[in-house]
Amino acid sequence: MSIQQRFMQTETRDFMTGYLESLALLERLHRLLLDVIKDEFERLGLLDINAVQALLLFNISDNEVTAGELKSRGYYQGSNVSYNLKKLVEMGYMRQQRCEIDRRSVRVKLTPKGREVRDNVADLFARHAEGIESNGLLGRDGVDDINSSLRRMERYWSDQIRYIY
Repeated sequence: MSIQQRFMQTETRDFMTGYLESLALLERLHRLLLDVIKDEFERLGLLDINAVQALLLFNISDNEVTAGELKSRGYYQGSNVSYNLKKLVEMGYMRQQRCEIDRRSVRVKLTPKGREVRDNVADLFARHAEGIESNGLLGRDGVDDINSSLRRMERYWSDQIRYIY
């Protein structure tokens, strides 16, 4: 084996190690985000809603959507969207209404109680953004670079799924 071939193997292995580290970091960051939201809600005394449900309310915002749209728009990554929507309606955070055109489809929208949760999450994220920037952890360019890289990975993974079928 030539020196160039060994160098390429090392380079590929190093990239693979970095890629796997990125995947693990993405997963840990998502779980940590849910923990941060959970802690904030415990501090506020909002104990009847979990972090996944709160993030769902934040992402829906002022939109009126169906369960299918939640997944297709990327608002919700969980596999149990119907369960969480049902619970949020039962707890008064959302209202649901049958779609006029397709009676099988149900559209959901936040109630005032749901908008309050959304606002709490938005306030939390605003404090985080301010803290990250003011402490010099990341500037605008750093956030833009991260987002650009993550969008490229998202496109790559989406293309991989499309080409399977």
